[in-house]
Amino acid sequence: MEIFIILGIILIVLIIANVRIVPQAQSNVVERLGSYHQTWQNGLHVKIPFIDHVANKVSLKEKVQDFAPQSVITKDNVTMHIDTVVYFQITDPKLYTYGVEYPISAIENLTATTLRNIIGELELDETLTSRDLINTKMCEILDSATDPWGIKINRVEVKNIIPPKDIQDAMEKQMRAERERREAILKAEGEKTAAILRAEGEKESAILVAEAKKQAQIKEAEGEAEAILKIQEATAKGLQLLKDVNPSEQVLKLKSYESLEKVANGNATKIIIPSDIQNLATTSTVFSEMLEKNSK
Repeated sequence: MEIFIILGIILIVLIIANVRIVPQAQSNVVERLGSYHQTWQNGLHVKIPFIDHVANKVSLKEKVQDFAPQSVITKDNVTMHIDTVVYFQITDPKLYTYGVEYPISAIENLTATTLRNIIGELELDETLTSRDLINTKMCEILDSATDPWGIKINRVEVKNIIPPKDIQDAMEKQMRAERERREAILKAEGEKTAAILRAEGEKESAILVAEAKKQAQIKEAEGEAEAILKIQEATAKGLQLLKDVNPSEQVLKLKSYESLEKVANGNATKIIIPSDIQNLATTSTVFSEMLEKNSK
């Protein structure tokens, strides 16, 4: 009886010990008597003791592998160092387990040889400006080569491109010269724009000054013309009034004398005697009276 109990306990322990729970995003490759038997996906599984064996536990998550810089030579014989980052995922655990020995090392070597082949077809300038082209070609080649290993290459990125020191110095000088050239161009364009704006401002200012002067002259001329017109109108009205009253000859002579008196009071050095004055004596008398009045 005790033997059966012991055997039952042993059986239970064996069953419990051979129960496997496979987590999410993981697969187990199981061998039976040394040969591939099946692939366990996530969930509960039981293996036969001493017959079944879990040969490999494979993670199905995407992996990132950063490889060390590789020495490559360009088409124009420039040696540089390039390091890459490979993003890959295991799609077939069976092929990954039995396809290649040390798959990560195999991917690294394949990446290095592929990179050398691609860079060998490019010159230095093309290498520095063609990262997208290099990434695309490497991804296509690596993905095709790793299919028999159950590996899917999702993306390849060139992380760093390190040219020789002398090339770096030459590139820095070139970039510095290019920046100085652009700075000089921008400065010249700025000065040109400023000069144009300044000239346009002076032009507009001169136009406005000339326009203002023109308007002032027009206004002044209009004022003078209006004043002259007013004087002429007043004179015409005075003459018209004299004509309307029909003045006698004595009145006209009196007005002539008044005009002579105004002339004498001025700065005129010459006096023209009207021809219609009756006699010289009368004129002399008039002048004497005018001179006496001025001396007072």
